[in-house]
Amino acid sequence: MNAPLPAAAARLDDAAERARRQAEIAAALGAVLPAHALLSRREDTVPYECDGLTAYREQPAAVALPETEEQVAAVLAACHARGVPVVARGAGTGLSGGALPHRLGVTLSLAKFNRILRIDPLARTATVQCGVRNLAISEAAAPHGLYYAPDPSSQIACTIGGNIAENSGGVHCLKYGLTLHNVLRVRGYTAAGEPVTFGSEALDAPGYDLLSAIVGSEGMLAVIVEATVRLVPRPQVARCIMASFGDVRHAGDAVASVIAAGIIPAGLEMLDKPMAAAVEAFVHAGYDLDAAAILLCESDGNRDEVEEEIGRMVAVLEASGATRIEVSENEAQRLRFWSGRKNAFPASGRISPDYMCMDSTIPRKRLADMLLAIGEMEKKHGLRCCNVFHAGDGNLHPLILFDANDPGQLERAERFGADILETSVAMGGTVTGEHGVGIEKLSSMCVQFSSAEREQMLGLKHAFDPAGLLNPGKVIPTLVRCAEYGKMHVKRGLLPFAELPRF
Repeated sequence: MNAPLPAAAARLDDAAERARRQAEIAAALGAVLPAHALLSRREDTVPYECDGLTAYREQPAAVALPETEEQVAAVLAACHARGVPVVARGAGTGLSGGALPHRLGVTLSLAKFNRILRIDPLARTATVQCGVRNLAISEAAAPHGLYYAPDPSSQIACTIGGNIAENSGGVHCLKYGLTLHNVLRVRGYTAAGEPVTFGSEALDAPGYDLLSAIVGSEGMLAVIVEATVRLVPRPQVARCIMASFGDVRHAGDAVASVIAAGIIPAGLEMLDKPMAAAVEAFVHAGYDLDAAAILLCESDGNRDEVEEEIGRMVAVLEASGATRIEVSENEAQRLRFWSGRKNAFPASGRISPDYMCMDSTIPRKRLADMLLAIGEMEKKHGLRCCNVFHAGDGNLHPLILFDANDPGQLERAERFGADILETSVAMGGTVTGEHGVGIEKLSSMCVQFSSAEREQMLGLKHAFDPAGLLNPGKVIPTLVRCAEYGKMHVKRGLLPFAELPRF
């Protein structure tokens, strides 16, 4: 008479299964890790429930914090033998849910692998553990007149291991390349705990170029513990142009014109009017608040080439309709110009309770088209959006502003984000540039890639991880998800059966 209802019984069974599995995992890992390196109580694992995409959260069954490579290998081997999923985690600054835990799995935190092993100023390389912060590499190389070029906005906190997982870029990636172009060799372990090395410190490596497959693979193919990266000489001088435009069309055309003129700036970034207003109130960078869009164009090198390149860029920007042009006169002013761009995310946090940072890539010539399209999407979804772009390589970072405490706003933000991603694909672009797919963009992957292409991705995953234990449920959408998403796909702003709850 007092038997639990079917739904309640299912929840009890699920909780019992989780508790049993958790005890099994804790016992297995307790045999290979010291007690202080293993967390399983809820109050201890809460800090690991999400990455920088806080809208989605999950409690792992356990968190492993190994201190040696032998412990990493032992954790992977123990989990592999028991079919336990493993999600590698760095600093947790990712923005696509790539480090979201598995509820019956282990989160493998590599935060303690934070040593810089070697700086070689003659070879211009640094060998570092995966938990070393991006900016720390440049700080260690500075006495030799060198630095590490990829500079994501989170470089003060993000780790090189996470940069490798997502193939991160930054404001200077136009000239110096993404993480892929600056990593020579990585070393790590397979899902079964076997050691593996990709790439080489030499100019080439024997066999297939698997380093290109590992960088950007979001922890699905191997767990990386060490990397050798390329260092570049610190330029003699760098100067930045801040150019204002009265409309976004002229600003977008200016970006294409700079590249068409054969100029590859060290950085070429765009901020729209709402974003400029947000960051100006935050850091007082001196931005033109009347401009519809602002471009930041940087040149670096020796004094003569910088002077020549700045002159050429100014001429192109003037011809493209710039309404105001200011060139930094000293290093302090250059850094002030960039402070607004570097602080776009925290500045947005001051004007909205929550925001969702999107990441897609389009051809440079379509920048204005995308900004105008996002303006229409704001009306359609009833939410505001601030835009900051790595304009030089067409990598977009629209920040959708919403309030998670207002019922329905998160769902509208998700639809808005999918709209941006799929419009990017329609314009000849891709659903990601540097933040990865994680769980955030799984459905939009169904739009970009065919079932045959997704099968090829799964084939590569299977070759490295036959049991599918490394970061499962990320990046590659299932056939069922794509079928369901096809039925739910927004057409002309209307979602079929909008009154039904979505899961």
